[in-house]
Amino acid sequence: MRTAKSFTIEEDVNEYVASTKGERSASERVNELLRRAILQEQDEQFAREAAAFFSDPRNASRKETRAFQKASRKALARD
Repeated sequence: MRTAKSFTIEEDVNEYVASTKGERSASERVNELLRRAILQEQDEQFAREAAAFFSDPRNASRKETRAFQKASRKALARD
């Protein structure tokens, strides 16, 4: 579903969209860029969460963590 919204964007962003949109509309190009940015932001958040989880010394003794580390070492040894 598409919803018409009005946003103010900076001139340099508008110029970039216009120069990279090709045959598509500017709205389609902006939506594509926003979807890519959302995915990147989610990946960064997942990486921060993983880093926080594995940096916590209380989690170092967890059974699941040790099992994952053991499996990772086995997989790396095969390569």
